[in-house]
Amino acid sequence: MASDEASVAMVNYYTSAPPTVRNQPIFIQYSNHRELKTDNLTNQVRSSTALHPGNMASGGEGRGLIFGQSPVLRIIVENLFYPVTLEVLQQIFSKFGSVLKIITFTKNNQFQALLQFSDAVHAHHAKASLEGQNIYNGCCTLRIDFSKLSALNVKYNNDKSRDFTRTDLPTGELDPAAAFGESGQSLPPYGAAAFPPTFHQHTGLAMAPVHGSLVSPPRVSLQVAPPGVHSVLLVSNLNPEVRVHTHTHTHTHTHSVYGDVQRVKILFNKKENALVQMSDATQAQLAMSHLNGQRLHGNVIRVMLSKHPVVQLPRGGAGQEEQVLTRDFSGSALHRFKKPGSKNFNNIFPPSATLHLSNIPSSVSEDVLKDLFCSSGFTVKAFKFFQKDRKMALIQLASVEEAIEALIALHDHQLDHNQHLRVSFSKSTI
Repeated sequence: MASDEASVAMVNYYTSAPPTVRNQPIFIQYSNHRELKTDNLTNQVRSSTALHPGNMASGGEGRGLIFGQSPVLRIIVENLFYPVTLEVLQQIFSKFGSVLKIITFTKNNQFQALLQFSDAVHAHHAKASLEGQNIYNGCCTLRIDFSKLSALNVKYNNDKSRDFTRTDLPTGELDPAAAFGESGQSLPPYGAAAFPPTFHQHTGLAMAPVHGSLVSPPRVSLQVAPPGVHSVLLVSNLNPEVRVHTHTHTHTHTHSVYGDVQRVKILFNKKENALVQMSDATQAQLAMSHLNGQRLHGNVIRVMLSKHPVVQLPRGGAGQEEQVLTRDFSGSALHRFKKPGSKNFNNIFPPSATLHLSNIPSSVSEDVLKDLFCSSGFTVKAFKFFQKDRKMALIQLASVEEAIEALIALHDHQLDHNQHLRVSFSKSTI
């Protein structure tokens, strides 16, 4: 570049937005060479030799690539909510170079993997780009460092280990001691526990907070489709003093912000627990990610995937109480996501103290809406109609918990003879 300032500007710009050439990511970093000399063939050969990855040294202060590093990465997957397979890892990491071998195992109750690239440059780029990223929205967070091993020796191609350079390997049980070649180190014992636990064994309570809208695909560098899983949620720690009818109403409205609720079942012997069936697994994960840990009716609720694939409706001979505890909403007019491409898909946000109101008739004033919330027991801190569309408004309440309860109470509230208020969470503040 013409100056140090130009170099700094270029590196700073492309650090936040790595460029791609023919779908290949390009990484721009400082070199420890002060200048390039291209005046004659001798210097060109010398530069070529100096720039070869095997000969480059660190630029100091973390500026250069440290090519003495191993091509083998050690990967720990935190918040293992969905199973992470060897194929998923290969799909993600192969975007940064040729993946030769992968070994997966469980150590200290954590799913881990060793992954070998064809060279250390690719390993460095993958680590720099993927460290801290989530494979799926809000879970399966990658923690990556360099392994002390220079190579992996894989003897078997199966669901725990794979050598992509050899298709002739048997599928028998892997010999742990052989996995590390001549290093003398060994893997933890292989067995049933070595494969990632199924999703419902993980409560999701330790999931990392999710910033922004979950309606977008997983973070850009990890274009992985979530595995097919159940769409039924287990909601626990509900306030037992709240009536059953209110609980059913609660789940219909809170979960409907993140998808279309099909069925709700309050558990017969544990009425502080409920099963909520969403339309699909993506909606279930959205609801769980946003609602788990929220405060409702004075209790911090827990939301996790249930091991039940569906919510069963009561049989014909079921008692009256059991009939009341289960509700079917599959034909509900309240479903927000029935139409493909609906604008509702673009307005999915975490619970907040500010609510988005829509479908407001022109005859309904600000005072009428504020009185509606106040008379229902909520504290209105601020209110604002949208300038360009008076059918919509923002209303700010005293707390997130109060906003959740207001959404439950007033979503679909009839404002005139044929228009019902639509309530959802807003990302904006007033």
